[in-house]
Amino acid sequence: MFQTLFYQPVLNLLVYIYNIVPGHDIGMAIIVLTLVIKVVLWPLSGKALKSQKALQSLQPKIEDLKAQYKDDKEGMSRAMMALYKTEKINPFSSCLPLLIQLPFFWAVFKVFRNELTNEHLNLVYSFIHNPGALSSVAFGIVNLSEPNMILAILAGVAQFAQAKMMPKQQPSKAGSKEASMANIMSKQMTYFMPVLTVFICMGLPSGLALYWFLTTILTIAQQLWIFRKGQQDTGSGQKVIEGETVL
Repeated sequence: MFQTLFYQPVLNLLVYIYNIVPGHDIGMAIIVLTLVIKVVLWPLSGKALKSQKALQSLQPKIEDLKAQYKDDKEGMSRAMMALYKTEKINPFSSCLPLLIQLPFFWAVFKVFRNELTNEHLNLVYSFIHNPGALSSVAFGIVNLSEPNMILAILAGVAQFAQAKMMPKQQPSKAGSKEASMANIMSKQMTYFMPVLTVFICMGLPSGLALYWFLTTILTIAQQLWIFRKGQQDTGSGQKVIEGETVL
C-alpha cells in the first residue's frame, strides 16, 4: 500500500519532472519536486507551525501550573485542560499534521536512496516516458548519488536557522526547576539537531541533503510569513481595542 500510494507517485513525479527540465538535470528536477511537495503539504505544515507557536507562547502558564499543582497530579491535569480550553488550543494539533506528512517524507527518502543509484526504473507508469535511468550528476558538477559534505553542512545550517527562528519560551513567574530544565534542553536541541542533521546527511546520497536543505529553506519562508501575519493580526486587534477604550 505504501508503495502504491506514496512511493510510486513520488517516483513518477520525479521522473516526469526529470524528463521536462532543461538538460534532464537531476538537481533541477529535485528543486522542482521539492517546490511541488511543499505546495501540496503547505496547509498541513502551516497548521503545525501555528500550533507550535501557540503552544510555545503558552509554556510560561503551563510551568506556573506545574509549580502550583506539583503535589496534585489530578488537579494539574484539570487545570491544564481548562487552560487549553480557555486559550482554544489543542495540545495535539501540532502533531497530527506532521504525522500525516511522514509517509511523504519517507517516500522521498526511499526514492532518492534507491533510484539515484539504480540502473533501471521498474515502477514508472506506462504513460510517463521511462528514461531507463536517472543521471545522478547535478548541474554538471555534483554527483547526488554520493554523500557531499557541503550539502550536508548547508542542510545543518538551514536547520539551525529554522530552530533559532522559533519563539523563545518566556520565563515563568514560578521560576521552577522544571522550567529551567526545559529551557536548557530547548537550547541544547537548538544546537544538537543541526549537528545530527549534518551527521545523517553525510551518510546518505546528497540528493537527500539537497532536498532536506531546500525543504528547510521553504519552511523558514513559511515561518516568516506565518509569524509576520500573526504579529500584524495581533497589532490590528490591539488597535481596535485601544480605539474602543478611547471611545
